[in-house]
Amino acid sequence: MGLLPALADLVLPRTCAGCGVPGRSLCGSCAALLTVPHLAQPRRFPAGFPPTVAAGAYAGAVRPVVNAFKEHGRAELARPLGAALALAVAAVRTGLVAPAGPVLLVPVPGSRAALASRGRDHVRELTVRAVAELREAGVPAAEHRLLRRRGRVHDSAGLTAVQRRANLAGTFVLDPRRRRAPAGAILVLVDDVVTTGATLCAAAEVLAEAATADRTVVLAAVVAATPRPSGPSRTEPTGPAGYRLRTVPVGHHDRLSGPGTRD
Repeated sequence: MGLLPALADLVLPRTCAGCGVPGRSLCGSCAALLTVPHLAQPRRFPAGFPPTVAAGAYAGAVRPVVNAFKEHGRAELARPLGAALALAVAAVRTGLVAPAGPVLLVPVPGSRAALASRGRDHVRELTVRAVAELREAGVPAAEHRLLRRRGRVHDSAGLTAVQRRANLAGTFVLDPRRRRAPAGAILVLVDDVVTTGATLCAAAEVLAEAATADRTVVLAAVVAATPRPSGPSRTEPTGPAGYRLRTVPVGHHDRLSGPGTRD
């Protein structure tokens, strides 16, 4: 630990953002909740929902961790949450038959109102951290900011899945200032949380239109996903070329979200 963080701990002792235990920004028990990559399963799979892997469930201690980073300025959580996002990206990539192309992380852009309110782009912060983690683990990865937002959207709180999708219709567009993705690339939409899947659907639809000519694949990865209520899924997720999520190599768990990850 460096001198400045050590001095900061003397003045403002760190507590776990998930459970409040003093010592670290994210204790081992809470961090372990973000090392369980799984396919996100919204209550109802909306049309166009891309194969999406979450590092953990948006419940229990994970919820306050994400909110502490997103809404309450706990910037030091970018490292562990970025590592969790990297784990989700590594996991979603394993579902492809031949994941040979470069992995390009496309952060879901926030609305102007949200960016102004928070004073920062928290999803891009996670993206940058995830790219660094993936590269260090030997995965060819880069950030590719292909999307931008236009117009205004209403607060999605309290809206149904259908209403959320209608609210987001037409708000994502390709950024004309950005270079197109190379042919054969794996585009991975990244966000902090997925709930109904409306945001990922709207963003993926725009990316898919651009990806057709380039023979690219559009997937998604998030830090956490709202747990699906118990019971069998009526509709299974579909994906390119019979997409199936396989087991993530143990090395990815150790490298990206294991005990060695520092705050």
